[in-house]
Order: sequence, then structure tokens, then C-alpha cells
Amino acid sequence: MKIGLFTWPFNDKPLEDVLKFASSLGYEAVEIAVDTGRSNHLNIDKILSGGATEFKSKVKKYGLEISALSSHIDGQLIGGPHTTDTDTIIKGTPEEKIKYGTERMKKTAEAAAALDIDVVNGFVGCENFSRWFMWPGGVELWEKGYTTIVERWNPVLDVFERHGIKFAHEPFPQQQAFSIETAEALLKAFNMRKEFGFNLDPANLLWCLVDPVIFVKKLGSCIYSVHAKDGELVKENLDYSGSAATGDWTRFDRGFRFRVVGWGQIDWRRLITALIMVKYDHVLSVEHEDPWLNRTDGCRKAINFLKPLIPEPDAAI
Repeated sequence: MKIGLFTWPFNDKPLEDVLKFASSLGYEAVEIAVDTGRSNHLNIDKILSGGATEFKSKVKKYGLEISALSSHIDGQLIGGPHTTDTDTIIKGTPEEKIKYGTERMKKTAEAAAALDIDVVNGFVGCENFSRWFMWPGGVELWEKGYTTIVERWNPVLDVFERHGIKFAHEPFPQQQAFSIETAEALLKAFNMRKEFGFNLDPANLLWCLVDPVIFVKKLGSCIYSVHAKDGELVKENLDYSGSAATGDWTRFDRGFRFRVVGWGQIDWRRLITALIMVKYDHVLSVEHEDPWLNRTDGCRKAINFLKPLIPEPDAAI
């Protein structure tokens, strides 16, 4: 198992500066965002027009590898919603948004192949997340959502399959799969096709009141990527704002907040043990979204916390 850095919180900095920073702290890999509005570090059109070799050399220069590409925003457009909620990504009709997201995700698979990367992280989207509650639309509309996701995503996954790439959906609120139960249902809807699996983000699961260790034990063979991010259900705030609180991430009275690894409520020894048990041997990709610790200090604290927990290979005596 290796420790990597998701570079998107440093999107305003030149990529080489971020690579140098990651390498200096002892990170071994980077995850790079390529989606609309979050892709200052990698342009997929440039990669597909002959820039892959140069890009790989730039990363390798700092002793790093690319663990995954990230395309959460573009993927969201495929499943929805297609209301004004996603006008912040692109404006248009639902059909235009779906087409845009579909073409971008197909290109992302091609870019991953050109860069010798085997996994892309992202969201599948959800037409109407409120339907997980049975009223007023009814359970039938939520169940129909699985079929809709599969119909829209299968042509994209066909391109992933052709290039030997896996798509790792990140369970999260506003997604068709946000829990163990819904993740299992989506796998079944996809007929367990091997190109589709999950990016485990334990903080997201904590937010949804799901134990990430149980997620690992239930779905371990389908976990293709892992985000190292912690979370905190703030006891003194829960009665006021609830665990699903919205609004500014820096609200003092927020019931849930993301934290730097080791500063929240995730039991990382227990989680890493579960990952070892299911034979996960890829990267723990540190994603900094802590509103109270700055990004450079947060990324430093995260790797310093995780390093002693990573299993070492057996050594001859």
C-alpha cells in the first residue's frame, strides 16, 4: 500500500510545484483531477493529442506515479440532476448535459489509457436524490434510478472496457449509490461488470452514518481506489444542524465536517486492517478538505499520521 496526494486542492498552483511539494513530504503517488472546472493540472485534449509522454516524464521526475484520474464533475452530469443545480458546470438541456458528460468521460478513459493509468475516480450522479425517501415520489422512482444510471453509463463503461480501465464511483450524498445497500444495488444493476467499482472515501460514508470498515468487508473486491480523508460528527452541533448540514464548510455550528486524517473519528488502524484483509494493495490518496487546517499543513499531518500505519513487506532476518 502506498500513500498518494490528490492534487486538486492545489489547483491554483503550477503542477511542478505541487509535485515537488508532494515528493518532499514522502508521497509516492498523485491523483489528478481532469474534470470541468478542476483541471488546471491536466488537459485531457492535450494528452490525447500527443502530450502523454511529456506528462508522464514530468511526474516521474519527482519520483511519483499517477494513481488515478479524477472526474467527479463530468460524471455527475450523466446521472444528474439536470436542473439549475448543474448549471454551475454547464448550462443546457438535460440532453445536452448528459451528452457533454458522456463524451468527457469517454475521453477521460482514453486519456487514462494514454497515461498508463488503470482507474478513474468519479461520481455517477443521481436524477433526484430526494427519492431515496419514499414520499412523495415513492420507492418505485428511486428503484428506476438504478436502471437509468446503467442505461446512461454502459456506453461509457464500454469505452473503459476497451481500454482496460476501471471506473471507481465514490459513494457520496447526491449519488445513486451513497451507502452499502445502494452500492450493492448499483453493482447488481450493472450485472457486476468488472469495469465498475468504488472509490472508498471513509469520511463520505461517516457523513451518511455508514461504517467504512463494513463497506470494505462487504465490497472489498470492488474497491479500486481509496481516499484518505477523515470526518467528524460534531456532537455539540448535531442537535442544531444535523449530520447532513448544508451551507458553508466553515460554519461553526455545522453538524458534520471533513477533517485531516487522524483528526476525525475514522479508526484508521481498523480500516487499514480491513483493506489488508480484502487484499487492497493500491494507494491511499490523501484528499484535503479540512476547513480548519490549511492545505500544506494538513497534507503534512496526513502523511505523518499514515506512514507508521502502512504495512511493510516481510524482511529476511
